[in-house]
Amino acid sequence: MGRQSRQVLTVSALIGINLLYACTGICTKMAAREAFLSPLYLLWFIAAVGVIALYAILWQQVLKRIELSTAYLFKGTTLIFTMLFAALLFGEAITIPNIIGSVIIIAGITLLAKA
Repeated sequence: MGRQSRQVLTVSALIGINLLYACTGICTKMAAREAFLSPLYLLWFIAAVGVIALYAILWQQVLKRIELSTAYLFKGTTLIFTMLFAALLFGEAITIPNIIGSVIIIAGITLLAKA
């Protein structure tokens, strides 16, 4: 596998990991809808902890392959994924400032990743 193919795979994995991390927001929002310490609350809470644990393990694996400064560039994608999940799953509005912020995040990643 060539250098460029490995980079594409690593960046794709990094974006996927941030997508996974954004799923903690779904779990915690679902937990918040349940009565405190009810079985469903505990299930969603445990799911959130499990997702965070899996994210932490995968994040460490990515850091073996790329520099922290490069990996951290992509953390902003978590905000975009969270916004999309909020809109799709919970009916929350996506506002013009949300869109502008998302464009700025993507532009920043693109500019800094090429540097």
